[in-house]
Amino acid sequence: MQPDSLARVRVDGAQIVCRTVGKGPPLLILNGFAATSADWDPSLIDRLAFRHKLILLNNRGIGGSTDDGQSFDIAKLANDAAHVIETLGFERTSVLGWSMGGFIAQTLAVEYPDRVHKLILLSTDSGGTDADLAPPAVWSQLIDISGTPHEQARRLLSLLFPSRVAESLYRFFSDIIAARRAQLSTELLKRQATAMDEWHRNGLANRLREIRLPVLIATGTEDVVIPPSNALKLVKAIPGAWLAQFPRSGHAFIAQYPQAVAELVNSLLAFDRH
Repeated sequence: MQPDSLARVRVDGAQIVCRTVGKGPPLLILNGFAATSADWDPSLIDRLAFRHKLILLNNRGIGGSTDDGQSFDIAKLANDAAHVIETLGFERTSVLGWSMGGFIAQTLAVEYPDRVHKLILLSTDSGGTDADLAPPAVWSQLIDISGTPHEQARRLLSLLFPSRVAESLYRFFSDIIAARRAQLSTELLKRQATAMDEWHRNGLANRLREIRLPVLIATGTEDVVIPPSNALKLVKAIPGAWLAQFPRSGHAFIAQYPQAVAELVNSLLAFDRH
């Protein structure tokens, strides 16, 4: 595996920081709300990087990326990602997006189809009125940045994983998660939350049939943040999409099944239907 390196790409009032690792066909990795490239499960990243050159993008304003302090929407984040692909010299790249990163990935595939080779959508929805939303209490907890970093860490884990898993992870990783929460910008997270709210007013449900490339959709069957019914809606809307459901797992099922997820993703990326 090639060692990590950093790339910085200027676009529309921002400097986007990407971590690149691995060697092979390019795979752009887009993370979710409040998350950075450092938050991916290392074993997942290692298994993907064994076969691909990963571009782990930090969205504007987070994880070392800067921005102009202005509001943005998912379309703007997708434009940032498209600019990164072009600036780094890739004609096309496969794209993996988790949660909010899945919103960005879908938008990339629709608005910049010539830039996307294959698409992996994890724990995500199509936005708009067609999306099945979590109860307001769950959404409020997700964007709640009150309390100490350790209180935030416990609250976050309770949303990302089933309770039996969340408590175990808190015992082992609470200090790491709390330290990362303490570094987050409250103002930036509010702007990310606003972008997600706008996505759930509009979204792309009526344009998903425009996606004409290999697509993998995967969900955890106990996801309380983005209900797993959204994966079924996505697979019905995108022609020829594959669907995988991971049992007894939540929104962050990728951290519960890193090896299986990596094997599934690698299988899609290796598959040539032509």
